[in-house]
Amino acid sequence: MDIMLFHSVYGLTPSVEAAAERLRAAGHQVWTPDLFDGRTVETVEEGRELRDGIGKDELLKRAVLATAPYSERGLVYMGLSFGASVAQTLALGDEKARALLLFHGTSDIAESASVDELPVQLHVAEPDPFETDDWLSAWYLRMRKVGADVEVHRYRGAGHLYTDPELPDYDAEAAERTWAVALSFLDSL
Repeated sequence: MDIMLFHSVYGLTPSVEAAAERLRAAGHQVWTPDLFDGRTVETVEEGRELRDGIGKDELLKRAVLATAPYSERGLVYMGLSFGASVAQTLALGDEKARALLLFHGTSDIAESASVDELPVQLHVAEPDPFETDDWLSAWYLRMRKVGADVEVHRYRGAGHLYTDPELPDYDAEAAERTWAVALSFLDSL
């Protein structure tokens, strides 16, 4: 599979590159666009400030430009937290998208979104302060309504970015379960 992996608000950190290497070791072609122009941060607050300083439109433009050379291949869009929102937006707008793989995040769904049984898999902590139960229920129903084939996997007691070994949220057991399910999902495409 050809996978476009988008980073969290921490930026393109070594853990994002490690995730890409894990995917490559499983036989996938992976690109990791740097939406923050080489900047990384230490806290979520700094990341949000950086994200907001660049602006939603500019970040989306950067993401589209990064994916454009490869979109004809039929990409799997993947993202981590903030990157998941970027991946979701692009996948729902790309008729050639092969799948959408979300770790730790979702996004609003455009009214005009429509897909034809796009395989979607979400991995998220339970509870997650950024992905509340009410939000996830509404998100799931909207994704199904636009035509996505959605699976949601919850990890009780894990922190928000529980697959990132560089962060306090890291939960090794939940991370390994997530990766096993996600790699199986990619193999099924």
